This record gives sequence, C-alpha cells and structure tokens, in this order.
Amino acid sequence: MLTFVQRTRVVNIRQIHKSLGRWYEQNKRVLPWRETRSAYRIWLSEIILQQTRVQQGLEYYLRFIKQFPDVHTLAEASEDEVLLLWQGLGYYSRARNLHKAAKMIVDNGWEPFPNTFEQVVALPGVGEYTAGAIMSFAYDAPYPAADGNVYRVLSRLYDCEEPFDTTAGKKRFRTFAWEILDKEHPRLHNSALMEFGALYCTPTGMDCAHCPIGDSCLANLHGTAELLPVRKQRPAVRDRYFHYTVYRTPDGMTLLHQRTEKDIWQHLWEFVLEETENAFTDTNGRSFTHVLSHQRLHVLFTEKKVETLPLINGCVPIPWTDLHRYALSRLTMRYLESLV
Repeated sequence: MLTFVQRTRVVNIRQIHKSLGRWYEQNKRVLPWRETRSAYRIWLSEIILQQTRVQQGLEYYLRFIKQFPDVHTLAEASEDEVLLLWQGLGYYSRARNLHKAAKMIVDNGWEPFPNTFEQVVALPGVGEYTAGAIMSFAYDAPYPAADGNVYRVLSRLYDCEEPFDTTAGKKRFRTFAWEILDKEHPRLHNSALMEFGALYCTPTGMDCAHCPIGDSCLANLHGTAELLPVRKQRPAVRDRYFHYTVYRTPDGMTLLHQRTEKDIWQHLWEFVLEETENAFTDTNGRSFTHVLSHQRLHVLFTEKKVETLPLINGCVPIPWTDLHRYALSRLTMRYLESLV
C-alpha cells in the first residue's frame, strides 16, 4: 500500500462532489430524519444510529418521537423512563447522555435546540462529527460529519492506512473530512457521503470497477480498497462468569436489583447476581453465552422457589407481572424470552 507521501495523484474533490450528489439523488433511502429540519429530531436519530443498524434504529427513533416529541418532554422524563424505551438497543451510556443533554438544553434556555456548533458539541454524548452532522442536516452549516461508513469511504479515497480510531488517525481523518467537504451544500454532501458508505462502499462486495467516484479514489487506483479501513488492535476479550438466582414466591413475587456501579448496564435492572472468577460447577438452570464488545459473559440463571423472599441488600421485591415496567438488561430479557 502506498503511504500518504507516496501518492501519485491527488483526490479530485470537485468531481467527487458532482458524482456523489448525482449518485445520492438516484439511490438514497427515504428516512424520516432526512425529511425534517428539526435539530431535535436529527439529534435523536444521530445518537440512536451510533453503533446501530438503520433498520433497528428506525423503530426506536419513531418510539422516542412519539413519547418525547420535543426536548422539554425528554428532559422532564425520569432516567428509568428513558432507559426503558431504550431497552434492547445496547450501549446504554448513549441513553443516559441523551437524557443529560436534554436537561442541559432546558436548563440553559437553548430550546427548542441549540443552533451553534459550540453549544451542540458541548452536549453530553456529542463529539465533533456528531455535532457536524446536526449542524449540517438541521441548519445546512458547513461542518463535516463522519460515521463509520464515512471513515471507510475517506480511508479509500485517500488510500490511508492510518488506523482511524487512534489519536493520530482521528486528526488525519478530520483533515480529510474538512478537505472534501462541499461548503456550499454541506447537508447534501454529508448525507450523500454517509449513504454511499452504507450502500455502495461497504466493507466487502463493493464494485470498484463501476464506482461512480472510482476515478477519484486512490485506493481504487492502487488496488488497496479491500485492505481499508485499518483499525487499531483491539484489546483481548475478557471472560466473566455470572450466576443469577431468580427467586419466585407462590404469590408471584421476585427480587430485582439495579446495577449502580460503573460497569456494563449501569442503572439497568436484573435478578440477584453472583459473579465468580471461574466457570460454574453447578450447571442446573438455563445457561447462555452473551458477547459484548470486549467481554464474553458465561451466564447461568437458576430459578429458586421460596415461600418468602430473602432480605438481600440492594434488592427490591416486585410482582413478576411488573417486570415489563423496569429497564432490564438485554441478557435478562434473553432469559425471560426463553421462558415463553
């Protein structure tokens, strides 16, 4: 692969703007956040779609808009209400930051939504590129926006082998994003670039020979597209062993506790948990393997029928029929679904 200095040709930015815009108009998907200039709704979509497929995110987006039609109703909700609506989407820190940001907007008098880059980027859970997406999509302001799809397109356009998720890589890709930005039509440009990465310039199966911007792509010129983008080496996966005891009484009561420590699923609810250092010796119950980004959970749920619930610090008794009222971890939901 050629290095940044060894490139034999420069990226033709004007041609990319023209060709990419034409491709987008012919191939774009109809999505509700593209049909609005509401910064609040665009912000919701951007946060929900982080690390989430569009098909799954669309359902959550519509649910949030229905329950929280504006930033004020979101700010007034309890954290439990927000987490319950977010349940199953994963990466729950996004939901907590969403709620904190809504409160910050209301407290600072920025309703219906901030309209400067400095205010938007100051919101919890919003980085430079997410702020750029909001500013360009809602206000047509000249800021670049980049998600994982855009990183992939940029890495190929510039034939850049620098890992995009390192400090040095982020700086270089920020330079690329600003360089290629169509400052006269930032809303159209960012939309097209994201959609092109999602639908055409995909991780595998891209058709470089017929690519609408292939003549301006350095990786296409050098035959390196399949090698890009490059990520930094990921940390080793950590194995953890969770043993849940599911207490049930004849009158339909059970015990839940809320995870308050700074760990996975913070503020979500689950059954009584004992975490051990090693694999279980007793495997009577329902077992699961639950894989997270850097953790592999080996899980055992054991049901225990008792006449009265034990008193366990931090646990609260609830009717079994009220479980749906609590924001449960996805793992707990998997167990409940297995009972049906």
